Amino acid sequence: MECFLVLIFIRSVSPHLKAKYQKLEDLIRPWPSALVAYSGGVDSAFLLWTAHQILGPKVTGILGDSPSLPRSEHSAALAFAQKYKLPLEVLKTQELDDPSYASNPPNRCYFCRSELFQRMGEVARLRGVAVLAYGENFDDAQEIRPGRTAAGEFSVAAPLRDAGLTKSDVRALAKEAGLEVAEKPASPCLSSRLAPGLPVTPARLAAIEKAEEAIHRHGFRIVRVRHLGEKAWVQVSPEETPRLKDPSLQSTITRELLAEGFSGVDFDPKGYQGAGLR
Repeated sequence: MECFLVLIFIRSVSPHLKAKYQKLEDLIRPWPSALVAYSGGVDSAFLLWTAHQILGPKVTGILGDSPSLPRSEHSAALAFAQKYKLPLEVLKTQELDDPSYASNPPNRCYFCRSELFQRMGEVARLRGVAVLAYGENFDDAQEIRPGRTAAGEFSVAAPLRDAGLTKSDVRALAKEAGLEVAEKPASPCLSSRLAPGLPVTPARLAAIEKAEEAIHRHGFRIVRVRHLGEKAWVQVSPEETPRLKDPSLQSTITRELLAEGFSGVDFDPKGYQGAGLR
């Protein structure tokens, strides 16, 4: 029945996109069993959902949990998996205990991914699971991403990428499938908000998370609070930036962020240039 539903939803997409989806299915179907790295973002959510449609209980999502994952993202990831009855397990990861990660080098993501993939590999060996997979897409493959190096070292499959599916393709397929993550904004980990070279600590991550939650409560959809060591640099999407320029609102937000331990707050007058669905 599940495979039948998959066939129904791809009937309405373009022939080009349908061919890509069918290639994705051809890549996944031979897997005897799999663990899929899952964050709740559109790529990993669509990959886990699709793999479950094809393989059923032979696939399990693995949500890596650490202080770098906002609690709101953790809850959303769990809720999505529960709604669609996707097998999911949470693994506590310890990347902050690794000085190579905590020192916040340019390739910080390599050490985070290595920790997750190593832990997933241990689970796979214990259970005899054949495949590890993650949600890198074709657009990601055109960029320099340290996490890809870790994926290669641990032989982690990237079927979205190998099927030629771009971010917009994944969003289009997710929308056709009726998945609410189709238009979910990108949400990199909290460590990405730290100034380069500023050590990653639980206290700094918690301050960033609380600061972003405070700004979200004012109705902003896309928010980045950059931790500069003492001060905060606040960004929202370019579309939302005009409202952020209101002096009264800035005064309120400044007061709230000072309460989280920042010594000062500055606001980006142009807005977060990476904002959007990418």
